[in-house]
Amino acid sequence: MSATSSAQPVLIYDTTLRDGSQGEGVSFSLQDKLNIAIRLAEIGIEFIEGGYPLSNEKDVAFFEQIRKHDLGKSKVCAFGMTRRRSMKAEDDPGMQALVAAKTPCCTLVGKTWDFHVTEVLRATLDENLAMIGESAEFLAGHSELIYDAEHFFDGYTANPEYAIKTLQAAAASGAKWLALCDTNGGTLPERVGEVTRIAKEAMASYDVEIGIHCHNDCELAVANSLAAVDVGATQVQGTINGIGERCGNVDLIAVIANLALKKENTTVLGGRSLQQLTELSRFVYETANLQWRNNQPFVGQSAFAHKGGMHVHAINKAASTYEHIDPTLVGNERRILVSELSGRSNIEAIAGKYDVGDDKELQNKILAEVVRLENQGYQFESATASFDLLIRRVSGKFHPHFETIKYRIVAGDRDVKSQVAFAEAIIKLQVGDTLWFDAAEGHGPVNALDAGLRKALSGAYPVLSEISLIDYKVRVVDSGSGTAASIRVNIESTDGKETWGTIGVSDNIIEASWQALVDSVEYKLHRSEA
Repeated sequence: MSATSSAQPVLIYDTTLRDGSQGEGVSFSLQDKLNIAIRLAEIGIEFIEGGYPLSNEKDVAFFEQIRKHDLGKSKVCAFGMTRRRSMKAEDDPGMQALVAAKTPCCTLVGKTWDFHVTEVLRATLDENLAMIGESAEFLAGHSELIYDAEHFFDGYTANPEYAIKTLQAAAASGAKWLALCDTNGGTLPERVGEVTRIAKEAMASYDVEIGIHCHNDCELAVANSLAAVDVGATQVQGTINGIGERCGNVDLIAVIANLALKKENTTVLGGRSLQQLTELSRFVYETANLQWRNNQPFVGQSAFAHKGGMHVHAINKAASTYEHIDPTLVGNERRILVSELSGRSNIEAIAGKYDVGDDKELQNKILAEVVRLENQGYQFESATASFDLLIRRVSGKFHPHFETIKYRIVAGDRDVKSQVAFAEAIIKLQVGDTLWFDAAEGHGPVNALDAGLRKALSGAYPVLSEISLIDYKVRVVDSGSGTAASIRVNIESTDGKETWGTIGVSDNIIEASWQALVDSVEYKLHRSEA
């Protein structure tokens, strides 16, 4: 849907670099944080929270370094907590660190829930109001101030009058934004909407805007954020891909896409195109060293993937039958999968890409071969290169570049000096009328096989020096067979320009790995010829 001229701008506040880094297994280097901040600014994120300058030297360095970069209209925020008890705001190390960060915006978090005030801070309710007010007044004299009302929805449920007083303390002291936090992530959308509306009405006499900050412990963070926007919140705080502590924060990817594409009365990112959204999502995953979430809405690899024959048949006639938006709007793409669940429609849908044409007999043969191989444990969703070779074989367009004569693995050898175990692969291949025989060492049998295969072929095919193996996965196909179970091996390879996946299946893990490696090499050679 397109936005109307009277649409309300909703500003996006990203806390990937602080709240997101608290997620299990997430750690950003200084350069990682700088790179992500720059990408966030490029896409038009209005607020970029860089970290807590009192907590570590890396965050201090980030605020120093990020000032050297032009982030356009994006504002970097330093995050901190209210002053300590029995200490003036100007004397508090946390307050001083926020000012020293020299950011155009500061975010101050304070206690809303009376239970937290008395049991965690060990302060009186009036002391907490003074801490909020004095901290806000001090920081507002140095930068634009956002006040994060921690546990606001739990606090409002426990003591509505006091929860509102904490907002008033911040607003009366100079805060420009009041972000209502569902810190435990346990509030339902209808309650978020109700309480946000009440808070907005209660603060109508103050010159402040309302924001929302949701966690995802009930898988409702996106719904909760949209519910708050529906009743007047004009800022949404969250993280890219929803990374964060426990079950994570709200996923800003989904928030941005929903606000821009689904709601006529809102605009985000200044009305910019969302075609960088998928790339941004994957950039953050890669930087955080996390696996992509394939089924992630809008940007996941499977978000617009179609496998069932009936679905693909309909997609071929009208994409909107099984797609809620055009995937290109968010920089994603449609994928047609082929499996034993597929019909001829799936083959027809990819015919143009693989030059199958309108040959119905050939399409049936391809589908029959897919079904046969999937019965053995193959899956081609993430092995598109192996599927490419399958089509070449069935259509008679495949010509092998080499023949495997034999290979042998010696594993478990140990270098006495370095105490490092290694494996050795001995490989004999035939290329045309020539026999190629070579050996290579590696960190494990698959690494040795990979090195040995490309080494043996390097004389005949120098282009193989461009290939590197970037991922290797093993799955047990029929676990009921114990150690005799069939093994599925997926390998991902790259030449620096293209990335492709191949597959092998066998009850011998080395043989399954060899199949996937051979397919990787054959795919590269066929592509090079093309």
